[in-house]
Amino acid sequence: MDTPSLAPAETFSARTSRRFAQLGHTYTHVLTLLYPTVVLALESEWSMGYGELLVLMTVGNVLFGAGALPAGWLGDRWSTLGMMVVFFIGMGLSAIATGFVSSPLGMTLGLAAIGLFASIYHPVGMAWLVRNAVNRGRTLGLNGVYGSVGVASAGLVAGVLTDWISWRAAFIVPGCVSLLTGLLLLRLVVSGRIADTRQDVVAAADLERGEAWRAFAVLSVTMLLTGLVFHSVYTALPKFFATAAVGLSGGTAAGAGTLAAVVYFLSMSAHLLGGRLADRHSLRFLYLMCYAVLGPVLLAAAAAHGGLLVAATALAVWMNTLAIPVENVLLSHYSPAKWRGTAFGAKFLLSLGVSALAVPLVALVYRLSGGFFWLFVLLGAASLTVAAVGLALPADRKRIPAAEPVATEPAAS
Repeated sequence: MDTPSLAPAETFSARTSRRFAQLGHTYTHVLTLLYPTVVLALESEWSMGYGELLVLMTVGNVLFGAGALPAGWLGDRWSTLGMMVVFFIGMGLSAIATGFVSSPLGMTLGLAAIGLFASIYHPVGMAWLVRNAVNRGRTLGLNGVYGSVGVASAGLVAGVLTDWISWRAAFIVPGCVSLLTGLLLLRLVVSGRIADTRQDVVAAADLERGEAWRAFAVLSVTMLLTGLVFHSVYTALPKFFATAAVGLSGGTAAGAGTLAAVVYFLSMSAHLLGGRLADRHSLRFLYLMCYAVLGPVLLAAAAAHGGLLVAATALAVWMNTLAIPVENVLLSHYSPAKWRGTAFGAKFLLSLGVSALAVPLVALVYRLSGGFFWLFVLLGAASLTVAAVGLALPADRKRIPAAEPVATEPAAS
């Protein structure tokens, strides 16, 4: 068992940095997912079809992923804190501006700006979070919950503000919240209360260069496959429930969507458990076991129906979610602190490419076979491949807390 020893006392800078990073994860998913609900109000106001309006978010989605790698590089080479201030303020101002547009072109540009500034979070915010985390696994697991809350609440926030005030308020109010958060962070940075440090609170054991490169090469392959599994299941689940669990979903979009929402809501607990396990046990062993179990579960889901289908897919989603903080801790463990933003940026760029592949893959399999049996067989095989390829990861080394806190508490004024 790989148990870290006692860490130094946590500073105000580290503790507050972690809180801002976690809020940033929620803000990211709220602001980038407002439009799919707002679009319902625009159909009548702009006299345009749903499909015509929905496509306006394409550029923003592309920039959300494509901006991750340069954002991570800038965070590493310039300033993590500076990039996070730009993230909060830039995303807030972009959302506020989007609330004042009056044409499809304006909406496209507004959503593109939101996507570009939001792309800063995953590479820079997660690197910042890891740098200030005493227990990386637990912190990353909790951060996953913050992100899930953002995904789950985006539609609610947009819907309530649209119905109670207007669709413009659905952008302006969350934008103001993000802007004010960024201004507060800027004030804490300028006053010296939050320090921009390049050193981790918890340092890893020294790694040989070859070992680190080997781990990153292996993870590049496995992250492609794990991203394919996650995004394909997410895409297919509502239709899968509507066709193979008719008794529970009623065969309706609302019923299938509700079942899918319940499955993903229940999986939030896996973020926390996966993070705690990552702090206490071999990362390599946990990673391999998650996908060694997920493979057979997906194969079982391929042939299941009714209640067994829902149970099997719920377990599959739960196992997949359990592996996410483990994978993130692995990536941070084998990434030098000075290049961690770039490493997370590369991961998110890979995830974007795979998510783009998942949608046509699901559509192709359904069109050719009339169902999802072969899709789940393929995803089960991909999960087992992750477990097999993951055997090439280096053996775990003990994670060691830093000898000194990375920043001291500022003197009281």
